[in-house]
Amino acid sequence: MILVFAILIGLGWFLSWVYNSPAILILAVIFSIVMNVASYWYSDKIVLALARAKPIEKKDNPELYRIIENLTIAAGLPMPKVYITPDMAPNAFATGRDKEHAAVAVTQGLLAIMNKDELEGVLAHELSHIGNKDMLVSTVVVVAVGVISLLADFFLRLSFWGGGRRSNDRNSGAQLTFIIGIAGAILAPIAATLIQFAISRRRESLADASASLLTRYPEGLARALEKIVSNPYPMNHPSSATAHLYFANPFKADRPTGEKKTPFFVKIFMTHPPIEERIKALREMSV
Repeated sequence: MILVFAILIGLGWFLSWVYNSPAILILAVIFSIVMNVASYWYSDKIVLALARAKPIEKKDNPELYRIIENLTIAAGLPMPKVYITPDMAPNAFATGRDKEHAAVAVTQGLLAIMNKDELEGVLAHELSHIGNKDMLVSTVVVVAVGVISLLADFFLRLSFWGGGRRSNDRNSGAQLTFIIGIAGAILAPIAATLIQFAISRRRESLADASASLLTRYPEGLARALEKIVSNPYPMNHPSSATAHLYFANPFKADRPTGEKKTPFFVKIFMTHPPIEERIKALREMSV
């Protein structure tokens, strides 16, 4: 969050210097503050709304509630709010700004095909995200990627405007801004997205390991991943901005391709480690 704030302020300062307009810096400061506050307080509500998740009580699904209650006690966590989404693709995610304001959502498809051990493994994985404070990291990353992309586009448009206005004066500052604007508009969204993917993959691996320690049965989580791999249902209207929050990639981009090892240039664009690698790591924990 601090890094994003610094990037916004730095770019605002640079633009205000090039165009001799303090208003740009003031707007950058205001925008960065509003963005950071909004990402901290409201990102979970946005994510749940995008997933069409509905809150449930214990009477609605006693078994699901009981599993989550037992796992939260074992993990030393407060009981999160529980949601179910109507999607028939088996998946789950956790969100929220901290442990006291967390939520866990599962799809109808997950509840339909998982047995108790498998469901427990998936829920332990999501609760591990809560314990590791991954929801805060993930939700802030969602906003950060969007802001960086938006800012790069704004930078490019302003560069075109400034370059044209000062072309007769051959202003070197405007020309430099024009070049940086083009490069930034192309590279900034790509770089921000790759960083998002890398953070997501690392946190997913950590959550798998933490879930195995919590349940003491990594095989349950491994079997859950195998069922998700073989499930034919695609996710309805998945969002690229929230893909990294899910237990398994909703775009099914990390499904086994028949190769023994996922190529590097494929892996860096994945929000999750390849499922075959996750299953292998879990099975090694069982030995």
